[in-house]
Amino acid sequence: MKTTIGFIGLGNLGTPIAKNLIAAGYHLQVYNRTLSKIDELDQTSITKCGSPAEAAKSVNFIITVLANDAVLRQTVVGDEGILKTLPLNAIHISMSTIAPDTAEELADLHKQAGNSYLASPVFGRPDAAAAKMLWTCISGEAEVKEAAKPILECTSREVIDFGEKVGSANVVKISGNFMIQASMEMMAEAYTMAEKFGVDRGIVAEFFGNTLFNAPIFKSYGKAIAEKKYEPVGFTTELGYKDASLVLKLSQQSKTPMPFANIIHNRLLVTIAKGRTGADWAEAFGKGVTDDAGV
Repeated sequence: MKTTIGFIGLGNLGTPIAKNLIAAGYHLQVYNRTLSKIDELDQTSITKCGSPAEAAKSVNFIITVLANDAVLRQTVVGDEGILKTLPLNAIHISMSTIAPDTAEELADLHKQAGNSYLASPVFGRPDAAAAKMLWTCISGEAEVKEAAKPILECTSREVIDFGEKVGSANVVKISGNFMIQASMEMMAEAYTMAEKFGVDRGIVAEFFGNTLFNAPIFKSYGKAIAEKKYEPVGFTTELGYKDASLVLKLSQQSKTPMPFANIIHNRLLVTIAKGRTGADWAEAFGKGVTDDAGV
């Protein structure tokens, strides 16, 4: 008999993660606010659920891949939240990008309910998730991490442990997203300047992506920004703005001056203000800079 896992959140990232778990032999009890998304999964390997509480019933593990702190908190402690039904000693694997203090709060609530919470945010776009090439950051109690690892390895190229303090993996995730955003702003500015001098921005991006900046971010986002091709959308500007806001929050909490974080936050805010919330976050930087430069 297949092991059953609860699963909540079939967005651009959650859907390929769910498909990989099914391919690995798990049966999923799935809840998603947009029910039609569930139809994308192998129907013989899932049970459709009408609430988070139903998805959490009688499972040893439940995975959430949700948009923000508020949605995750409601999914956990709401009237139909998972803590209503999650069994004793079960583990909630949270892949959401949230504030570390939210993770600590939810971990305490799980402990009071007799089960466990594992911070498990991931790095990688939907295509990386589909290819089982996510970098998964984890933090929490040692025995909880050990129990969850076989599940996480089904969707990851590597699972990296950041210690027992629950919020640590979320700090790493927010820090990483800040560096990705900073890199996109930098590339957009550099490639646009090159374009204004009559240099092919695509050739510039290819050169740097293969030499000084030979890394996935500069190859993937660099190519998109250089070619001004921002579809299909992998990660929206709205989610990017949420992450930029989290960076500012952590900066203030820790009294860490981060002047560039304000530039990034403002770049995304301008895009939000123009109504392009659903655009890829690379477009927010790439088109934002080219618009400023008049090209």
